[in-house]
Amino acid sequence: MTEIRVAIADDQQLVRAGFRMILDAEPGFTVVGEAADGLAAVNLVTREEPDVVLMDVRMPHLDGIDATRQITASGAATRVLVVTTFDVDEYVARAVRAGASGFLLKDTPPDELLRAIRVVADGDALLAPSSTRQLIERFLTGGAADLADGDAVLERLTERELEVLGLLARGMSNAEIAGELVLGETTVKTHVGRVLAKLDVRDRVQVVVWAYEHGVARPGGAS
Repeated sequence: MTEIRVAIADDQQLVRAGFRMILDAEPGFTVVGEAADGLAAVNLVTREEPDVVLMDVRMPHLDGIDATRQITASGAATRVLVVTTFDVDEYVARAVRAGASGFLLKDTPPDELLRAIRVVADGDALLAPSSTRQLIERFLTGGAADLADGDAVLERLTERELEVLGLLARGMSNAEIAGELVLGETTVKTHVGRVLAKLDVRDRVQVVVWAYEHGVARPGGAS
């Protein structure tokens, strides 16, 4: 089992201690450091290069959204997993747009927390696709601002990749896409990887964001 290196960023010491206790008790996880504010979180990620950082939203000096934006903009391989008190939160939506790979609640059971970290560390998005879509539909503003640029990107996609993009934007999992297109899941995973590369996005969450921003998907309707 590959060790997953995790950083914890939260301004509440009790929350950090709780997360650390869960991670320390589970083989395959190592906590590389803690941060009590967003600026310290950015510095911690730069210094330790963890696989995943658990990022609180509301923190002093630099909030979790701006910290997420700085981390993802730096090109760091670290995945950001936002932790929040609310399951539908405007701040979380902004964090997703900033590059977070998903979010979970602070009262998430330990086994679900560990699963979430594994999923994100593996390069996938934590959010259930339907939750991603609902979140983005509710809070995404200023969409379709770069339609011309989006059209240029879409022209680089093959017909099959366009189909996969549309289904990703509708919130389908690899298994659902495989069933829809009558393909093997391995083949679908390959197509998804190519779509991510051509759109220059980090994960499936960012695919959905891209689709809404560029008019491929529209709130309340099919892609």
